[in-house]
Amino acid sequence: MKTMDFLKGMGAGMVVGAALGMVVAPEKRGGKKRLSRMFRAAGDVIEDISGAIGL
Repeated sequence: MKTMDFLKGMGAGMVVGAALGMVVAPEKRGGKKRLSRMFRAAGDVIEDISGAIGL
């Protein structure tokens, strides 16, 4: 059980860290569109991982 909690926390931390990195990074344009695509992709990855480990 603790392993699953750790993996969920690790995944959430990676998504939040990537999002903050995208927001803070200097962008000329298209930052919001890229951030939106990144969140969609991260959601898909999290669903794939949770399905693979049986959640």
